[in-house]
Amino acid sequence: MRSNIVLWWILVGFFLFIDVVYTGWNILAHPDVPWQQAIEWVGSVALLFGAFMSLMIGFYVSRVHKAQGGELPEDRLTADIDDGDPEVGEFSPWSWWPLVLAFSVAIGAIGLAVGTWMMPIGLGVFAVAIVGWVFEYYRGYFAR
Repeated sequence: MRSNIVLWWILVGFFLFIDVVYTGWNILAHPDVPWQQAIEWVGSVALLFGAFMSLMIGFYVSRVHKAQGGELPEDRLTADIDDGDPEVGEFSPWSWWPLVLAFSVAIGAIGLAVGTWMMPIGLGVFAVAIVGWVFEYYRGYFAR
């Protein structure tokens, strides 16, 4: 996690440096206009916001690291590959319900673009898909 923290803080410095270079370059490239009008504000503000976003993530990751007090397996030289591979849950490789759920969301999104009459159809398919996905282990070959 220390390497992640260092990378985010390096990114903050990079964005700030590039923002200063970009703004200064625009001012030097247009010597015939006042410096306020020579700045290309969209790029300068975007680079500054990139620095702020990196600062927020770097600050958050450093606070989490300080609060946890532990090291990630990636930070230890003696760690095995299996140390960074936790159990994340049980997934059904045979399940078709995620595809039906994605289809219902697609119908809802198309309903927003084409016509609102498709939204109830998408909601109906969504309700069937979410119930089917939740209760797929309670019936059929895989019932418990």
